[in-house]
Amino acid sequence: MVLGSTQGDAAVDRVRLARGGAVLARRRSGGGAVWVAPDDPAWIDLWLPRDDALWVDDVTVSFEWVGAAWCRALEELGVDGLEVHRGRSVATTVWASLVCFGGIGAGEVLAPDGRKLVGLAQRRTRRGAWFHGAVYVRWDPGPLVDVLAVTDDERARALQDLGPAAAGLDGWGVGSGVDLPAALLAALPSSLP
Repeated sequence: MVLGSTQGDAAVDRVRLARGGAVLARRRSGGGAVWVAPDDPAWIDLWLPRDDALWVDDVTVSFEWVGAAWCRALEELGVDGLEVHRGRSVATTVWASLVCFGGIGAGEVLAPDGRKLVGLAQRRTRRGAWFHGAVYVRWDPGPLVDVLAVTDDERARALQDLGPAAAGLDGWGVGSGVDLPAALLAALPSSLP
């Protein structure tokens, strides 16, 4: 379970986490919790130096070229009809502040039906910005919801709400054997403004 930088440890039920054999980690970028298994999601980081021509001071706008690259890479893998979300974050579920894939943020990639496909986060320093991107091969909110520090009724509602909020690549026949880093690197030059 990877928490965002602003999330407290109280978001996680430590007993349930330990019982499932999982560990807690924290990333230094914002956003909600992400469940990370050994083979899912594909998590790719991009680094942009502050003096690069792509640097944009507006944090919201700065995600757009990253989302465009993800979108193009996935289209090259046969995932059609994708859209990059532009503008402020949107809470598509009541779980958006707790779970990354429970809402939509700037630059994130959406499936044709509006479900979130690629989640993005960013960490800025004086030297530049790290852009974190994650896409699930198979979207299953169950393991993440299982370790949240919520009541059993809330857990049931979270599963019901989060299931249709996001999508995995398996819906397009894209499996875990695809080289997403290579596809993203190949898509970068044609996705830049």
